[in-house]
Amino acid sequence: MTTPQILPHKITKSYVDKLSTPETGQAFVRDSELRGFAVRVTASGSKSFILEKRIDGKVKRLTLGRNPTAEKKQDTLQRMTMKQAFDDFVKTRKNLKERTLYDYRRLMKVVFADWQEKAMIGISKDMVSKRHSKIGAEHGKAYANLAMRFLRALFNFAIAQYEDGSGHAILRENPVMRLTQTRAWFRVDRRQTVIKPHQLAPWYQAVMLLKQDKISNQSALVADYLLFLLLTGLRRQEAATLKWSDIDLNDRSFTIIDTKNREPLILPLTDFISTLLESRKTAVNSDYVFAGDGKAGYLIEPRRQVQKVIELSKVPFTLHDLRRTFITVAESIDVSAYALKRLVNHKMTNDVTASYIVSDVGRLRKPMEQISAQLLQYFRINEEKKIL
Repeated sequence: MTTPQILPHKITKSYVDKLSTPETGQAFVRDSELRGFAVRVTASGSKSFILEKRIDGKVKRLTLGRNPTAEKKQDTLQRMTMKQAFDDFVKTRKNLKERTLYDYRRLMKVVFADWQEKAMIGISKDMVSKRHSKIGAEHGKAYANLAMRFLRALFNFAIAQYEDGSGHAILRENPVMRLTQTRAWFRVDRRQTVIKPHQLAPWYQAVMLLKQDKISNQSALVADYLLFLLLTGLRRQEAATLKWSDIDLNDRSFTIIDTKNREPLILPLTDFISTLLESRKTAVNSDYVFAGDGKAGYLIEPRRQVQKVIELSKVPFTLHDLRRTFITVAESIDVSAYALKRLVNHKMTNDVTASYIVSDVGRLRKPMEQISAQLLQYFRINEEKKIL
């Protein structure tokens, strides 16, 4: 292999710090003023000063010393663990939503627990491929893809964040790209599950039994949260982060400020939901309507209570199924497509007619009540004697 040669240059500390590392092997830069003095740079980023002298017709090289500061930084970054990179990732990405942060931390704890103290540079493409398959077998294909999308984001962050003394990335490539290059991502069909009309009565009864649970203080709150999701069609994070300051019980409306499409949304409160909120307000002492026990202050993931409702009702469901059920019921009673899109905050960017329609909270009140009435009918609730 030919050693790359660089034109002589006056060797100073600032010049050495800026020297680029060769792709392979090593490179020499000889001092333009001091004969026999040079600096050697290796592909690993190591830089050392050398003295060259011809003795008996042969060039002899003597290493005088290395750049200790640069080498110490290089060594530290080479040993950067996945946990250290994740901690830096969280500090830097200040705009991460609490739910996203919760998911990432859970992935670190559940599927990457044995990698947390492993150096990022030591995580290979083969390791990624094998771990992806393992997660798919143990936790499901969708969860495996989610885990690897997170790992891909973490590596992309590390590639941009960590550089050697020459400004080159410590990590040269993202090993998760192996999944894309080999088309190994799991194919996951989009869920289309809803709670069917005949399942809504046993589901509601199970939620009410959860509400009457005296063992856990969170049970009644989660029961109200589930009803709120179903009867408003909100995304789980939008409902969970709802504050009392976002609700106007006098005007019978509420505002979702931080929506998925970043457009604030004002919606009407139905009779059923107004009564639910009035009852909930007397039972809590928090800024959040659905307060949680964790650091975030609001409800994060009520897995245990959801599983309890599933066991009691024999109706399998996810939190997002409640939103799909709301939309399905609305379509079944012929709620206007424009009103429904506004109620669930779907953009209508490709619909020219929709851009001329203004759907204020007053015009949305009737379709919202119609959807609520249909759901209550499925619950088999006497509207005049409903119990919350």
